[in-house]
Amino acid sequence: MAFSFQDMVEEARLSARALIDYGEHFFNPTVRLGVTGLSRAGKTVFITALIHGLTRGGRFPVFEAYASGRIARAHLAPQPDDAVPRFAYETHLRALVEERLWPNSTVDISELRLVIDYQRPNGADRTLTLDIVDYPGEWLLDLPLLQKSYEQWSAESLALSREAPRAHLAADWHAHLATLKPEASQDEQATLTAAKLFRGYLQACRDERFAMSLLPPGRFLMPGNLADTPALTFAPLDVPVGGQAPEGSLWAMMVRRFEAYKDVVVRPFFRDHFARLDRQIVLADALAAFNAGPEALHDLEAALAGILDCFNIGRSTILTSLFRPRIDRILFAATKADHLHHSSHDRLEAVLRRAVSRAAARAETTGAEIDVVALAAVRATREAQVAHGRNKLPSILGTPAAGESAGGEFFDGNTEVATFPGDLPVDPEPLFNGTNAFRGLSTEAAEKSDFRFLRFRPPKLEREGTEEPALPHIRLDRALQFLIGDKLA
Repeated sequence: MAFSFQDMVEEARLSARALIDYGEHFFNPTVRLGVTGLSRAGKTVFITALIHGLTRGGRFPVFEAYASGRIARAHLAPQPDDAVPRFAYETHLRALVEERLWPNSTVDISELRLVIDYQRPNGADRTLTLDIVDYPGEWLLDLPLLQKSYEQWSAESLALSREAPRAHLAADWHAHLATLKPEASQDEQATLTAAKLFRGYLQACRDERFAMSLLPPGRFLMPGNLADTPALTFAPLDVPVGGQAPEGSLWAMMVRRFEAYKDVVVRPFFRDHFARLDRQIVLADALAAFNAGPEALHDLEAALAGILDCFNIGRSTILTSLFRPRIDRILFAATKADHLHHSSHDRLEAVLRRAVSRAAARAETTGAEIDVVALAAVRATREAQVAHGRNKLPSILGTPAAGESAGGEFFDGNTEVATFPGDLPVDPEPLFNGTNAFRGLSTEAAEKSDFRFLRFRPPKLEREGTEEPALPHIRLDRALQFLIGDKLA
């Protein structure tokens, strides 16, 4: 679409905000770290573990500034942005440590400020302010809508919904869509029904059996205080991409509400939060895609490519800091690595690296640094060798969440079990090119699926005196080293 006057106004506002931020950060060095990921990827757990480890004494041997003792103290400071909710760190920590429950998923934006007092290698004392911005990955997938017309979005959404396994999930919405005439007079009840059925289709796609990732508009799945507003009451219509909506028609009504969604939801998020980020970590639940099957893995690949395309990336310079900040480091993290034996961690990382490879290749030409890691911000299992006949299987020990099942056995949430999670393929390529495709929950019953990963409760921690117990993790320190290690040098 053409570069509009509104776009130019937004660019001017972004530049003005960048100048203000640059002036503030000149005297108080600050890194704004964006933490995002799609549903159930573990954003809240990652932030909670990061803060707890830095403030209470975690085990971070790969995080050089921490391991060498150059970080003197890390402490929380008052929330920097008055209009943004504070990340509920204390509540989430209590859920993890005392209740052994995973915190609720991210449904809105939140923020927390962490101040790190450290010593440079030359002995000089310095302070780094780390502003952690937590936001749903579904919001990120909305950003491409700013460059699309309603007709383009409708065509893309309909084409996607007609592919397997989405077509079956969209049956009710498609049946209603067939009754609508875009050129007919605007009809509030028909629109409400279409929006409800379209939202139901998106929710069904997110179910763990299918684990689809590419599901814009994101606020349809987490409406918050915008629920039932006209800005969230629209749906795709079967209209020509280059067509023009007749005045007063159902089509024109949908166009108006689609544009309102961009103005009310997408642009403010981009302007006030997203465009101000310096560093970014994108968490992905690749194991959920394995559970669901090949289609879910391809959908995750498309979603991650779309996410990477949203970032204004490149090497940060004084000029870009003054007028348009760039994200110069992006880390893609495959979470829940503790659900696998360590022998498969490199394979999990290889799958995610393959999923972002094409988009990352384009990004690296800009000078940005991109990396991939398999991690568990809070490790819920430990490893063991379990005898199976004459063989010993590399297994994991943990407490499955209440209601989880495997092999016909249901777990009560209190009993620890040993399970063999299976081995991921050495070469991830067949998973992406369609050869030797694996089976998932979307096409097979759970007991016939090639992969079936249990959900485990957070670990039971033993206190040593009055000290807060350290949260066990896998490669959280490697993530910290990549994201902020250079800022502490």
